[in-house]
Amino acid sequence: MIQKPRGTMDILPKESKKWQFIEKVARDVCRKHGFGEIRFPTFEETQLFKRGVGDTTDVVQKEMYTFTDRDGTSYTLRPEGTACVARSVIENGLSGDTMPLKLFYIINCFRHERPQAGRYREFYQFGAELFGATTPSADTELICLADDFLKGIGINNTTLHVNSIGCPECRPQYKSALVEYFSGRQDELCDTCKSRLHSNPLRILDCKSPICSAIAKDAPKTIDHLCDACKEHFEGLKARLNVSGIDYEIDCNIVRGLDYYSRTVFEFISEGIGSQSTVCGGGRYDGLVEQIGGPKLAGIGFAAGINRLILTMENGSSYVEDDGGADIYIAPLGEAASVKANEICAFLRKKDIVCDTDLVGRSLKAQMKYANKINAKNTLIIGDGELENGKAQLRNMLNGEQTEVSLSDLEAIYDIIK
Repeated sequence: MIQKPRGTMDILPKESKKWQFIEKVARDVCRKHGFGEIRFPTFEETQLFKRGVGDTTDVVQKEMYTFTDRDGTSYTLRPEGTACVARSVIENGLSGDTMPLKLFYIINCFRHERPQAGRYREFYQFGAELFGATTPSADTELICLADDFLKGIGINNTTLHVNSIGCPECRPQYKSALVEYFSGRQDELCDTCKSRLHSNPLRILDCKSPICSAIAKDAPKTIDHLCDACKEHFEGLKARLNVSGIDYEIDCNIVRGLDYYSRTVFEFISEGIGSQSTVCGGGRYDGLVEQIGGPKLAGIGFAAGINRLILTMENGSSYVEDDGGADIYIAPLGEAASVKANEICAFLRKKDIVCDTDLVGRSLKAQMKYANKINAKNTLIIGDGELENGKAQLRNMLNGEQTEVSLSDLEAIYDIIK
């Protein structure tokens, strides 16, 4: 039997309700914050991610799904959304619009990595990006949006971790300090971190190896190597978070995994879903748009993995599943009754009533079992007698009450069950 690829998942109707709930909250929160939805291709030219995400990142080196088109062009299934949005902003001339530019997206992404709890090779993200604002207020806006979203879906047990990783002016000195520190213990590092030592030493700080993590605890801190402008920006962010009612911790080991980040980086962390506990993360990327061929344009954004959000919600019992039952099930007995049932269903559905009826010729007993299975709130049995009299009994399945209704007065039926 042909099976789904490793690291992918089928989202069945019962489960899709959870996804729809998250997507609805995301859209509602973004609307309140003034963010508009953007949609973009599932695959992009590979150079976009090499230039935007970074040649030395794990994503580019190990995890991308890349293929060559018939004309020889190299394309990659999107491993993340920020570079795609930046490309769209440039190509569509949005950088000339009134700033700030606020955009959000709900997409599927692809990374070839080892599947684990809440982590898949095809995964889904809700993300938001804000362009054209360099102030700490923009950082706070994005963080507040993420916080409102997480609370909106019922995840309240998160801690915001924030850090500043500096800018092109001060980061070279910090990288040098890291290389000097880790070089003294190079033999103890894992093979991956040994290869990162000179190319991307910041990534050693968030290595999941227990040995590397222990070594990194005493490494030089980013906030001790910031230039005056970055210090001022970070202090401005903390001041705004203090008055926004969002508790936070300074975490100097947060560096994020992509090269385009600068200054502010942050993660919302929740316990209880395995070693990977970050449910939302992001940061500032003031040089990204320019790096992929656009004008100088500041940006900041975040992304939250929907797969892991659902796992967190389920583990924390924060998601109460709606049974989503039909408002009414109409049980016809015979061909004429089936025609009448179709008429009633068509009428009620136009009024946004969820209704169902028999499609396979079941007996009355089997139809009642089916009505219970779909959690129908009301049932209406139509047989020859009901058709002859023009009346039937509408039964409320929640309290057992029965009401006689006229089969010719469909408005009255609607008024009862709406």
